[in-house]
Amino acid sequence: MEYEVEVRPAVECPGRENMGSNFGLMTTSESPASEPLMNERLESKLDSLEKQGVSLLDRRQVYLSDDVQVGRICRAAVLYPGTRLVGAQTFIGPGAKIGTEGPATIENTVIGQDAEVAGGYVSGTVLLCKAKVGSGAHIRPGTLFEEEASSAHAVGLKQTILMSFVTMGSLINFCDALISGGTSRRDHTEVGSGFIHFNFTPRGQSGDKATPSLVGDVPHGAFLRQPRIFLGGLSAMVGPQKVGFGSLTVAGQVIRNEVPPNRMVGDAPRRFDKDIGSLSVTPDRILRLNANYIGQLIALQAWYRQVRLARIPVGREYEHIRIVTQAAMDLLDVCIDERVQRLDQFTKERELTLPAFSFETSDVPPCPLHIEPAAPYTEHTAWVAQLSEADVQQGVSWLHSIVARTEQMNPAYQQAG
Repeated sequence: MEYEVEVRPAVECPGRENMGSNFGLMTTSESPASEPLMNERLESKLDSLEKQGVSLLDRRQVYLSDDVQVGRICRAAVLYPGTRLVGAQTFIGPGAKIGTEGPATIENTVIGQDAEVAGGYVSGTVLLCKAKVGSGAHIRPGTLFEEEASSAHAVGLKQTILMSFVTMGSLINFCDALISGGTSRRDHTEVGSGFIHFNFTPRGQSGDKATPSLVGDVPHGAFLRQPRIFLGGLSAMVGPQKVGFGSLTVAGQVIRNEVPPNRMVGDAPRRFDKDIGSLSVTPDRILRLNANYIGQLIALQAWYRQVRLARIPVGREYEHIRIVTQAAMDLLDVCIDERVQRLDQFTKERELTLPAFSFETSDVPPCPLHIEPAAPYTEHTAWVAQLSEADVQQGVSWLHSIVARTEQMNPAYQQAG
């Protein structure tokens, strides 16, 4: 496999105890200070960064807010002119590049080794190794880019998870979605340019966002062995929705129905005239898809806790990997809370009972794979690629059991099928 990554040592990168439990939700408030004092503090921080091996291509155009910890900016990181770092949770891993194509604001965001933000605004987000955000981005809390996931220019994301290698074109807007599929950087799921995910509906009294869409899934997608998915550009998808592995949706359509695996789907424009009251009909399908989506997030969090984190050896040279991986797992708490709140709003308005989801770690079955830390550390996607088929089948079954357990908490699950 061609995923070998040099694990570079971090410099003064503190442990995960500094991450906080409300990742991505902090706001920055600087105490009033005179301009000369602020400049003095900034210059002192920039001096410290240069001493610890951070490259400042033009220090006159780099800004750090008072709460940014210089020890969380690692050796060999590169800050291009126009870089603005804000927030105590901000972390820049070794070899990461910020602002390669234009001004970039990074707020309470954790960026892994050799990842890149070309330009734009990124807040409350986690980027794993070699992930890339294109220029003109607007990336908001609850967003996760796994290894080598990427977006081109002018992409807006919120509460969206791109699993390893997933690629987005330009001029895309996605909120409330999880996307997986593909096996490598060359064989990846892709979203074509000009795609919109509609994550709000006018159902009920004030509308709702019980609209998460699942493209691929976690149990199979985590093992990087499923066929890629292609969502054609100049299109849209009305959430909540599902798209199966190996499918292609043609450009220039609105996806309104679930897409099974290994299909090529095109939906011609349609015309209809219905009573507005039809929007308020209780949709069992929406409850089913939301319960499934929450189950997917819980399964992904178990994967991070019991596999990804458990594999990282103890040692300072691996601490930057642990910080970024822990941040990704913490981010999933934010994503789960968001989905439960949106579903709670949906059910209360219809006088339904919110499924009694359980999020206790002790309720999640243990991973059947033999996982232990080993040095030297094998980069995650390379480790997944060398798993045996028997290991993969055990792992898929384990993650599926977590999803199924969550789905079955939904009272409408049995009747919805």
